[in-house]
Amino acid sequence: MDTQTTFNKPNLVLGGTGKTGRRIVERLRSRGLPVRVGSRAGTPPFDWAREATWDDALQGVSSIYISYAPDLAIPGAKDAIAALVWRAKLHDVKRVVLLSGRGEDEARACEAIVQNSGLEWTIVRASWFAQNFSEGAFADMVPSGIIALPGGDTPEPYVDLEDVADVALAALTEQGHDGEVYEVTGPRLMTLREVASDLAHATGHPVRYVDVPHDEFIGQLADSGAPEAIVWLLDYLFSTVLDGRNASLADGVQRALGRPPRDFAHYAREAARAGAWELAA
Repeated sequence: MDTQTTFNKPNLVLGGTGKTGRRIVERLRSRGLPVRVGSRAGTPPFDWAREATWDDALQGVSSIYISYAPDLAIPGAKDAIAALVWRAKLHDVKRVVLLSGRGEDEARACEAIVQNSGLEWTIVRASWFAQNFSEGAFADMVPSGIIALPGGDTPEPYVDLEDVADVALAALTEQGHDGEVYEVTGPRLMTLREVASDLAHATGHPVRYVDVPHDEFIGQLADSGAPEAIVWLLDYLFSTVLDGRNASLADGVQRALGRPPRDFAHYAREAARAGAWELAA
């Protein structure tokens, strides 16, 4: 790839207003690199549900960061990724960075589409986000003092989104990441009881974990009016992915960045300091 020419063209960040995307957009802008925010409110807009919007968003870009919402496990994701990659090749895009999910067979199928595309590619295969407890579906549980989830004692190496964004940024803007699968995790395995303990320490308020039956949790979620796709996804994640298959650490952050990943306790302290749980307290 001609690095100088590439740096004069924008990086398209799909999901550019989401958890990982907005962090990547901020990093690109802080470095003075051209960026195009891929969202329905972007200029030009990008909408996964309206393929007619894709061509304008892809026009003239060098690299794409792909974050498919809400998850690559959702039915229809594979077809969408295949269609996007095909259009990216028509627009002479050079590099694709795909955010993938650890332990998800459906995500692996989407990875294979990117890997066999003929484009330069990097896979960022992430464990569960630490920020799910401050920016995601579980954020309101922290100020309530009760993390009520059907997780049992299964450990998970929660990864900090700041690390995910740093790895994706490196893959988008640096040489040496082509053909790499970076499996990114935090530095330790944690049960939800340990998560609650770290959150309590960071907030200075009691937070405890309550293990609830899976069907009860999903039923309450559906009754709360949560979007159908989110109900489906959490049902899938808690019944399939959080079964111990991901109870191991990976070295993706270290390999990509040359440094260890951030610990969950560090994330919790920073989130509390930033007031992540104040509004709901």
